[in-house]
Amino acid sequence: MDNNKDHIDPRILRTRLLIKEAFVDLLQEMDIEKMSVSRIAERATISRVTFYLHYRDIPDMLEKMADDMIKDIQRAINGQVKESFSKDADWLMLIRLLDHIAAHAKFYKSTLGSRRAPIFTERLSNMLTELITERLEDLKSENILYKEGIQKDIVIWYGSSALIGTIVSWLRKDMPYTPHFLAKQFYILVRNQDKNS
Repeated sequence: MDNNKDHIDPRILRTRLLIKEAFVDLLQEMDIEKMSVSRIAERATISRVTFYLHYRDIPDMLEKMADDMIKDIQRAINGQVKESFSKDADWLMLIRLLDHIAAHAKFYKSTLGSRRAPIFTERLSNMLTELITERLEDLKSENILYKEGIQKDIVIWYGSSALIGTIVSWLRKDMPYTPHFLAKQFYILVRNQDKNS
């Protein structure tokens, strides 16, 4: 069976959305360790039995929500058609990523902007690391950092940490800049560091 959301019964999607919204609301009030299935179900206006039809327990719910988050982000950054790697592709993916986060600000402020749900930050960090690794491989011959002899793993750690740190700080400060402005600032900063290396 195709796992695409388009093929899932709308009632299932609606129930999962209620659970997700209840979780996000509770995460603003308490640590995950203090949450219970009963609290989540009550906030979602569903029964515990309904919760268990979708998730085995809270850790399973977190895993599946983190998986869904990554799929949503990947769909957002790839757009309608995945561009071939180019300098503009980096820029477009960054704008799409920040636009997606801004469009779902409540979820991302609660999951990435707080320290209460590290699984989400960890998953995003892993995804960004993979993306940066792929990008570096594609531009290997053009990359000044390679020419300077900087190790690939250090470049990847730096790039993914800088991006996730910027996103998390932006969320924690209530997104004082538009996605487009932040993307432009970040992109200029990274390009200037590459040139000055």
